[in-house]
Amino acid sequence: MARVRYGARTEAEIAASRTASSRLPDIWSTGVVAVWETDPDALAAVLPPPLKPTGRALARVTISKVDLPGYPLGAGSFAVAAAHDGVEGWYPLVMPMTHERALTGGREVFGEPKKLGEVVVERDGLLVRASLARHGIAFVEVRGAVAGELPLPEPVQKTDFYFKFLPAVDGSGFDGDPVLVHCLRNEKVRRLERITGDVVLRESMYDPVADLPVLRLVGITLGEKTSDQRGKVVARVDAAALLPYVHQRYDDPAQVLDGPPEGSV
Repeated sequence: MARVRYGARTEAEIAASRTASSRLPDIWSTGVVAVWETDPDALAAVLPPPLKPTGRALARVTISKVDLPGYPLGAGSFAVAAAHDGVEGWYPLVMPMTHERALTGGREVFGEPKKLGEVVVERDGLLVRASLARHGIAFVEVRGAVAGELPLPEPVQKTDFYFKFLPAVDGSGFDGDPVLVHCLRNEKVRRLERITGDVVLRESMYDPVADLPVLRLVGITLGEKTSDQRGKVVARVDAAALLPYVHQRYDDPAQVLDGPPEGSV
């Protein structure tokens, strides 16, 4: 009998898949990073407990393109500075990706708030433009010009905070306790340039990042970097405390109960 591809894989096949994923070469991306000071009250309002604001109300957008062989990828993140249990890092509110494959592991394994979207990074001479768009709205756009090279930073470990959960089948909350994930990235940079420009936040009911305005621009850079990623569950989360923030993950929270039309299966 020919192999049934939906059938169970052998232990050897599973082990080989894990080994292959652990031996990936460095994958370099080219991206724009903009950081600004925002409204501290607005920032505090988007942080689910037990996350807390840091000493500085910062927002950050990262817009990158990754030239994977035969599989070019656009990847973005809009995040705010946050802290948990003495660790400072970033809490992403939305992470647009241009391909489904980039969504799957991030959402299902780490709890990342990834969504399909459009990601653009363009350079024409000294001019640079980068944007994140969904539903036809470029809700973040960074525009500027290269103003010179910057010294390369030392390799650094950065932390992102994610909440991993499964909405309940009956719509009443969660199936199981949500968990807080610390995602650790060891980042290396091989080129870095300073950009003189601005950040534009556009109104979108699906991605309301305009509620975190640019009060003072800290800086914009264009760089080439690579990083690895590993996560760890650090805490069980109070389900009742997290539930009011679940809408951050979805365009419409009711969609988690969407199923096929009656009689279609």
